[in-house]
Order: sequence, then structure tokens, then C-alpha cells
Amino acid sequence: MNVPKELKYTKDHEWVRVEGDIAVIGITDYAQHELGDIVYVEIETVGETLGKEEVFGSVEAVKTVSDLFMPLSGEVLEFNEGLDGSPELVNTNPYNDGWMVKVKISDISELDGLLDSEAYISLIS
Repeated sequence: MNVPKELKYTKDHEWVRVEGDIAVIGITDYAQHELGDIVYVEIETVGETLGKEEVFGSVEAVKTVSDLFMPLSGEVLEFNEGLDGSPELVNTNPYNDGWMVKVKISDISELDGLLDSEAYISLIS
């Protein structure tokens, strides 16, 4: 499994890349592998401010639908429009082209509660 060292992770298998006061969020390589072929990503929370662990969308795979949970409190600024026509990007490139949302971070201290790559690898091993 690919677990980039520079990212933060949640126990719900989301990843977070911090770019200033913006968090780019998606699901991990492990999560996309467990879900299987992703056929649809639904995000209807753009413009909303959500709390940590609130549902911000869902991912539909061939066999299941999974909720997506906010790793941090903040305002959902942007949805990756590329996933509308190509949801399989989450499978092929979960950490780059397959990102899901960009969020303006409300409380930067919440980053301290996220897992680093080593802790995430321990969780999925």
C-alpha cells in the first residue's frame, strides 16, 4: 500500500494534505483498494462549514457505498470536478488526481489529532 509520509491520516481512511490554511482531502490507497472499483463520488457540501467527523459526501463502488468523514472542521471550498466524469481517478491516483475536496481549516490544532504515516501503517497492518 502507498502511504506518503508527508500526509496526515484518519482512522476512517481519509488523507489530508495541508497547503497553508487549506486542507486537501481524499481517501487512502488502502481505502480505495478495499472498496474496489469506484463508480461515483457524491459531494454536496461545497459552501458548507462542517465539524470534524461530520459526513461531507459518499463514495460509491461496485459493491458498496461509504460515507466520507471530515478529518478537520472547516468550510468545504471546492469539489474535484474531475471526479464527475472520471471517478476511477480515486482508484488509480488517490493522492493526486483523485483528491476529493479542499477545505478552509477552522482549527489548525485539530491536525494534532491526525495520524502520521507510521501510525496509519500500523492501523492497516
